[in-house]
Amino acid sequence: MKAHFSDYLSGMKAGLREMIRILRKEYDYVSVLATDSRGINVRISQRSRSVASETMTTERGIVVRVCKNGQYAEYAFNQFDPAAPGKAAAEIQGALEAQLVMLRLAGVKTYDTPLLPDEAQTLFVEKETLQLPETVDVKALVDRLGALSDKGMSLNENAVECIVTAQSTHICKMFLTEKRDLCQSYVYSEGAAVLVVSREGNTQVAYESLSGLCGPELFDGFDAKIVKAADTAAELLNAERIEPGEYEIIASPEVTGLIAHEAFGHGVEMDMFVKNRALGAEYIGKRVGSDMCTMHEGALCAENVTSYAFDDEGTLAGDVTEIDHGILRTGICDALSALRLGVQPTGNGKRENFEHKVYTRMTNTMFDSGEDSLEDMIASVEHGYLLEGMESGMEDPKHWGIQCIIKMGREIRDGRLTGRVVAPVIMTGYVPDLLGGICMLSPHREVFGAGGCGKGYKEWVKVADGGPYLKTKARLG
Repeated sequence: MKAHFSDYLSGMKAGLREMIRILRKEYDYVSVLATDSRGINVRISQRSRSVASETMTTERGIVVRVCKNGQYAEYAFNQFDPAAPGKAAAEIQGALEAQLVMLRLAGVKTYDTPLLPDEAQTLFVEKETLQLPETVDVKALVDRLGALSDKGMSLNENAVECIVTAQSTHICKMFLTEKRDLCQSYVYSEGAAVLVVSREGNTQVAYESLSGLCGPELFDGFDAKIVKAADTAAELLNAERIEPGEYEIIASPEVTGLIAHEAFGHGVEMDMFVKNRALGAEYIGKRVGSDMCTMHEGALCAENVTSYAFDDEGTLAGDVTEIDHGILRTGICDALSALRLGVQPTGNGKRENFEHKVYTRMTNTMFDSGEDSLEDMIASVEHGYLLEGMESGMEDPKHWGIQCIIKMGREIRDGRLTGRVVAPVIMTGYVPDLLGGICMLSPHREVFGAGGCGKGYKEWVKVADGGPYLKTKARLG
């Protein structure tokens, strides 16, 4: 079935369009982003059960962006009477003028930015889904996840806790200008199975996730995730420490995604180019990886939790080839940063919610596949590790350092898995060295979209990443 577009937003459209017409008498450009996103969030453990209607992206509100004489300003609110657009326009104008006055009095430097284009465009998208979060049988879902938590406990004699989380969100967004009318409605879901085990003072946590551009039907895949988490937990209890050094590595698709996200994620977000905070600006058109390294970024290059039809500035979704056979071709860009840099926006302008400003943000960040089997990769390794499971990562966009914390590594010697497991594993290095060592890629490719990504320490949004199995060299510790 179609993910039905919000009746609430549809009912406001005529009033918002009239408000835009009134504001256009005073401003060179006016846009409105209106959102109405609902969801369900279930968390089950052995100690508690909780159900909430808030997820990372649930919201209902409006943000107006205006431009006058090269100066942009925004105003966000969540109460609008479509029968009184003139009143809303007067309140918005008063607030925006006061905002500009305060900036001038404070001596804040502002960018003199060209006018955003406003060509005629109409789009109405309702993506397919089997279920909607707002109509799911909550009791049945809670009971089912409770049974899964119990199953997880039964699978490992050392289990002390099994947490199962499930979130599903119905996103509805409407972007309007004098000439544009864009509407989209879609559902994404994500979940996680977390098994905590402890033996003789050694406590380990195994984590398995699932995500997709779909409804709560996604949670039918939890059974396999619980079993895998139990298997991983058992291995982690017997894991050893790795001897620090440089090794040949094979990254699983999840770890490949972490590398993609951290290596060429924030480092090529071009709002960082405007502020001279990213080394990537100096490498456009230059080699940053081996000939086998090709990377895509965009809402259209994969299908997962952040595969939308248009971004929060009304730019249609894209598929950008960031790295083409080792050459950095471009970064990704929101609309205002694109104007300041003289480039085209890529559909990567995203807000945490309607109350937050737009930043350039990642959507799907993916390594392209190759033709090498995992078996051939393992056979080619003299001494190294098959890395599995993503914990976290960090990147220094100004110096291109990378740090990835990985759940575990499986030792490989003389082309064979030895059965020895090391954990945790910290991978560090200089991005061009890491990507320059890529020499094998598998045909199989996966996408992972559970969780979120911050800009620095805040501004959390949904992202997804992934790719194939990948062989390179890295420093591990």
